[in-house]
Amino acid sequence: MDARDFITVDMSAERLLTVTPEQTVRHFVPTMPAVFGTPLMILEMEMTSGDAISRFLPEGWVTVGTEVDIRHLAATPVGRIVRTTARVTAVERRVIRFEVEAFDGDQKIGDGRHARGLVNVEQFTKRFGAG
Repeated sequence: MDARDFITVDMSAERLLTVTPEQTVRHFVPTMPAVFGTPLMILEMEMTSGDAISRFLPEGWVTVGTEVDIRHLAATPVGRIVRTTARVTAVERRVIRFEVEAFDGDQKIGDGRHARGLVNVEQFTKRFGAG
């Protein structure tokens, strides 16, 4: 399977998320501030990247995150709406590369690059027994 047959540069997506107490650093480390956690911002960026291409994947295929190079630039408190964007910047045989960003209103709170690998679900399940 070659991703270049169905994924193209500039495919994109956007997601909105309202920050909840469970998505803050304080939820995991009680002595830390109640602001949007970096790992959760990265997860949103990964999910947005998947959204940009998932509808174009052949049946039985998915993508999984393989690389992240992200900067978390600013804190975001509970109740704020975070907007994440992802845009395909390169397509290789089995790897799709993205530019990702996150915003709190007009303020950029994160940016970077992300890559996703093309995976056949049936073959993956057989190999790893994950179902």
